[in-house]
Amino acid sequence: MGTFITFEGPEGAGKTSVARRIAERLQGAGHHVLLTREPGGTPIGDQIRRILLAHHNTAMTPEAEILLFSASRAQLVREVIRPALAQGAVVLCDRYADSTLAYQGYGRGLDVDALRQITAFATGGLAPDLTVLLDVTPEVGLARRRRAGRSGEEWNRLDDEELEFYERVRAGYLALAEAEPGRWRVVDATGSPDRVTEEVWRLVEACLRARGLTLPGPPGGQSG
Repeated sequence: MGTFITFEGPEGAGKTSVARRIAERLQGAGHHVLLTREPGGTPIGDQIRRILLAHHNTAMTPEAEILLFSASRAQLVREVIRPALAQGAVVLCDRYADSTLAYQGYGRGLDVDALRQITAFATGGLAPDLTVLLDVTPEVGLARRRRAGRSGEEWNRLDDEELEFYERVRAGYLALAEAEPGRWRVVDATGSPDRVTEEVWRLVEACLRARGLTLPGPPGGQSG
């Protein structure tokens, strides 16, 4: 069985960049690595992603939103994640089920217990071995997203929420991490990409060693 590691955090936390860097390091160290994302990661999931993130879908209700996210997640788990884990891969996922609890639960105000039941059904109960929370304040994260948007990066429907929404999301993430310290690790993501990557790499390395997976040597592309 492989190892399942997820990256969580509010908008602008740098999850995608850090996950990509960690994937490259693990591949350089000789691991079989799969890097994927939510929503999306499959042909069906990518179609759902376009619906979820489209700016014109402002009438989408929170209930419809969670069901669409769950549909994409169910497809990803069964089509991509579980087969890769069965082959012994290290699976890295940019967002996973905890995003639902933080965004639709704490952010939108939906019942968290109900969301847990829906998520358990969608995933078949698959939980990560390690979840890394890249933590930034909403002010810092949104400023980063605005800069990225001006550079042509995808700006989506969720980026248009009010500051108070993101404050609730961040509080939700921190509450989830506090409630399950055995799985979660919180990283201050306000530093440089190199510094944040180094801290996350140490956490990933510790997770793999705890699962009996040793790293054969310094990974390719490691920065100092």
